[in-house]
Amino acid sequence: MSTITSVELNYIVFRYLNESGFIHTAFSFGNEAGISKSSIDGTLVPIGALIRLVQKGLQYLEMEANLNNCDMNLDEDFSFLQPLDLITKDVQELGKMVNKKRKKLHKDRHKDAEKEHEGGRGWVKEKERHEKANKECEKDRDRVKDLKELEQKHGNQSSKELVTDQEHMVTSMHEQDKALEGLEPMDICTVSTSQPCEIRSSDVIVLEGHTSEVCACAWSPTGSLVASGSGDSTARIWSIPEGRCKSALLNDPPNVFVLKHVRAKPNEKSNDVTTLDWNGEGTLLATGSYDGQARIWTTNGELRSTLSKHKGPIFSLKWNKKGDYLLTGSCDQSAIVWDVKAVRWKQQFEFHSGWTLDVDWRNNVSFATSSTDTKIHVCKIGENLPIKTFVGHQSEVNCIKWDPTGSLLASCSDDMTAKIWSTKHDKYLHDFREHSKEIYTIRWSPTGPGTNNPNKNLVLASASFDSTVKLWDVELGKLVYSLNGHGDRVYSIAFSPNGEYLASGSPDKSILIWSLKEGKIVKTYTGDGGIFEVCWNKEGDKIAACFANNTVCVLDFRM
Repeated sequence: MSTITSVELNYIVFRYLNESGFIHTAFSFGNEAGISKSSIDGTLVPIGALIRLVQKGLQYLEMEANLNNCDMNLDEDFSFLQPLDLITKDVQELGKMVNKKRKKLHKDRHKDAEKEHEGGRGWVKEKERHEKANKECEKDRDRVKDLKELEQKHGNQSSKELVTDQEHMVTSMHEQDKALEGLEPMDICTVSTSQPCEIRSSDVIVLEGHTSEVCACAWSPTGSLVASGSGDSTARIWSIPEGRCKSALLNDPPNVFVLKHVRAKPNEKSNDVTTLDWNGEGTLLATGSYDGQARIWTTNGELRSTLSKHKGPIFSLKWNKKGDYLLTGSCDQSAIVWDVKAVRWKQQFEFHSGWTLDVDWRNNVSFATSSTDTKIHVCKIGENLPIKTFVGHQSEVNCIKWDPTGSLLASCSDDMTAKIWSTKHDKYLHDFREHSKEIYTIRWSPTGPGTNNPNKNLVLASASFDSTVKLWDVELGKLVYSLNGHGDRVYSIAFSPNGEYLASGSPDKSILIWSLKEGKIVKTYTGDGGIFEVCWNKEGDKIAACFANNTVCVLDFRM
């Protein structure tokens, strides 16, 4: 009787699901989590904890998991493989290819080293050869990520069409590499002309305890509590001492409550915490999980209630301002309003034909939802149909946000545009097209009418896979600044409470803090992992950030 290993069985199941049209989403960064499109180089990519918007690459999650079980050294061996090998060959074939190329490389290096050594400079040449090889590997791994995104977007194409697209992508990436070779380091930040100040390690508290990538974080709106959600099936509430980090940490170490999202079965990775949000009073924390359940917790870590009705992972959730309703969006294509006091669902809205990626309240009873179906619906509790539908994006709508007054809705999409909508009009008011790649998220500034900073202009910020953050004047409908400082995609942005600064986080492991008045970097911090999310406390003197290396960092910010 023939047998197959667990690795082979996993791979067969994975290929069956993939070829049957199933799409998985994930949320993880870098090889700290051990699962990503190109985790070997620590590059941040949206895979792992299975959160919204990251349906562009889970094939590598399964592939790398299988490769790990084949005793392959990913740090070295992954570079031996071409992108098409990973897509078209099974695990055993890949293993044989790697072993063959590894032996050949070792033999070639040995011969070269002997020849170079005869000239007295063999070790120098070997070092140069290693450095050159590492640089080439970095480029190959970046190409792998982009190829996988292309494959996922063209999942319905024939394999022949897919190969053609991928070959074109490789050619394009080679051309981009050549174009970038002549750039000097100063070309990275075209706006800033002065040297920013690096935040010292003594001004940083590193919060440890999570055992997997930390996907989300949020400060309580009323106190010194910061919540974090992770792929380890827990959320945590950290009590951060007031004052500067160094002195506060010595006098009063952070206290933490662990909020365990119990798994239905042992070893089942289905309870990853994908999103979280505090109510307006800061007394309750809501978490959304990949198991499709929303949970409500007290500030001391007590589970208040579990809300179950979704049939798929929850990608987003938000409290209304009053705090009596919780809104959740799921990949089951629906959004649900929950009556928190009654601990039951109030109304389910099933108008999308694709995953519900984001939700946002307009006021206490109406809200908007966005989806992979490219549409945006504005809904109201008690109404059986959307009160408004916005159509104009050409690809999935990743994020939506109402402005502080609830009169304008901003949206961003994989179609590389951000748009501004009004319920008084059927067509968008503004169509911002200056980004060159997908726009991942957007945020309104806490300025203008209806805010605590009414004398400052309202601004919209957008963060993109093109490594830039752009600031838009919504009244004039034009670009104010293009903030070019990150070396990789930008996944998170947050305005300071006074609207004077913007923090941004990226897979490049850096947090950049920008002055909106000058459009330049004023502070920087570099961590040990890619960054999922950044957020400010209510006083505006601390920034929290969650990392792919399983940590949360709290930074002191003072100018």
